[in-house]
Amino acid sequence: MKRVFCATYEGIDAKVVQVESTLTKGLPSFSVVGMASASINEAKERVKSALLCNEFVFPPKRITINLAPSELAKGGAQFDLCIALLIALDSLEEDLSEWFVFGELGLDGSVKENIQLYPLLLSLANQQIVKKVVVPNESLKKLSNIPNIEFYGVKTLKEAIELFRNQHNLKPNSEVKKIEYPSYCMEDEEYYFEQNYKYDFLDVKGQEVAKRAALISAAGFHNLLLEGSPGCGKSMIAQRVRYILPPLSNGEILDVAKLEALEEKEPTFTPLRTFRSPHHSSTVASIFGGGSHKAKIGEVGLAHRGILFFDELPHFSKSVLEALREPLQDNKIRISRVNSKVEYPSDFLFIGAMNPCPCGNLLNQNIACRCNELEIQRYKNRLSDPFLDRIDLYVVMQNVNQNDKSSMSSSQMHEKVIEVHKKMKSRGQKNFTAKLSDEEIEEFCILDKEAQTVLDTAIARFSLSFRSIKKVQKVARTIADLDDSEIIQKPHLLEALSYRRR
Repeated sequence: MKRVFCATYEGIDAKVVQVESTLTKGLPSFSVVGMASASINEAKERVKSALLCNEFVFPPKRITINLAPSELAKGGAQFDLCIALLIALDSLEEDLSEWFVFGELGLDGSVKENIQLYPLLLSLANQQIVKKVVVPNESLKKLSNIPNIEFYGVKTLKEAIELFRNQHNLKPNSEVKKIEYPSYCMEDEEYYFEQNYKYDFLDVKGQEVAKRAALISAAGFHNLLLEGSPGCGKSMIAQRVRYILPPLSNGEILDVAKLEALEEKEPTFTPLRTFRSPHHSSTVASIFGGGSHKAKIGEVGLAHRGILFFDELPHFSKSVLEALREPLQDNKIRISRVNSKVEYPSDFLFIGAMNPCPCGNLLNQNIACRCNELEIQRYKNRLSDPFLDRIDLYVVMQNVNQNDKSSMSSSQMHEKVIEVHKKMKSRGQKNFTAKLSDEEIEEFCILDKEAQTVLDTAIARFSLSFRSIKKVQKVARTIADLDDSEIIQKPHLLEALSYRRR
C-alpha cells in the first residue's frame, strides 16, 4: 500500500486527507472510496487518459483508492495528481508519506492550476503541518510567497513520476520564503509590524478624547462607538485605527492571507490587519455568510484579525445588528443550513459611527436640529441595550473648531500600542485584553483598594450588568498598561468608567 497527502475544505479551513492505494489481483476495476464528490469520481477518467498518454501500461488489477478520514466529505480536482502517482509508483520502494501533492490533470497528462490551491495551502501552512509540496508549475510563482514551505513544481505527470523516483537528489524550485518586516520575539513567537502609515492621525485635528479612545481601542482590541455631527471626523479616526493595531504573528499573517485568497484577491503577506466596511444596505447573508448548499464566508468572517467598521450604524437593519451580538461576544459565527453547518472564527475589533439624530445636527452649536423628540428617540432605539452593552468605549465627539490642531502621529501611537502588546505577552496573556475570559480577568485585572472602592460605587450607582463590570475592568487594564502600571489604580478606573454610555 502507498500513501501521500492532499487536502480538502471544511468550512474555510483545510483538512488533511490521506490518499491510499492498493493494487490487488482480481477482475480489473478502478474505484475511489471515502465520501468522494462527483468531481473526484470524474478524476478516474482523467487519470486513465493521462497515464495512457504518458506511455504507462494500465495494470490489469483491482485498483482501490481510499480517501481518509472516511467521514469527511471531499471535493475538488486537486486529488487528480495524487491518484495518478499512487497508481504509477505502486512498485516504488521509497516511502512517499512525507509529501503533499496537489494538481488537476489534463487528458494529455499536463498538470493544471486549481483555483482552490492557494487558500488550501495557506490554511495548511498556518496549521504548520506541511513542509514539502508538489504543485503545478504555473502556480509556483504565486505559491512561493507562502513562507516556511518547500515547493516542487511539475508541468506534466511524467515530470512528477520522475521527481519521486529521484526524490533523494531533489532541490526545491523556490527558496523557503521568510517574512521580511520589522519584528520582535516574545514567548518564543515572532511578531511582525509595518511602519507605513497611509492614513495618519496627524490629519485629525482636535478630537483629543476620541483619539485617546482610539488608542485604547487599538491597544486592547476594545470595541469602539463614535457619535458626532456629520464631518467631525468619525470615519477618519476609524480608517486610521487600522495602521496602529498590534503586530501579527506568522500564523496570523497567514490567516489574513487565507481570507484574501478566499475573496479571490492576491494575498500580500503584510502585517497589516484587514479593514472591512460593509454598506448599511447590505443583507444579513452578505455580512454573516450563507448559502443553501455550501455556506460561504461573509464580512464578519473576512474581518477576522482586523477591523469591522459600520458607518451610519443605526441605518443597518435590526436583524443585522441583533445577529452581530453573537460574534461580538463569542468571537465566532455559526451558519446552520440543512446541507451544511459551519463555524467561522470572527475575532475582530468592531468600530461603529453614528449621528446623534436623523438630521445629524443635535450636537451642533451653529445649526439647528430639524428632528422632533419622537424621531430622535426612534433613531436611537434602533440600537438595543444588549447590543450597546457589548461596546467597550462610547465617545461623543466635539464640534469642529478652527483653532483645533494636530497632536499625536500614528507612528507615536503605534509605538505605544506595541509597548502595551509586549507587556501583555510578558505577563503571560495569550489573548488581547478585550478578549480575556473571566478567569483571566481575575488573574490579570488586579485593582488597588481605591480603584475597587470606585468600582463598587459605580456598580451600585449605575446598575452595571455583569458584562459591563468585566468590560470596565478590561478597559482599565489597557489604560494601566498605557500608563506603564502593573496594578489598576483609581485614575485608570475612572477613565474607563468615563467611556461607558450614559
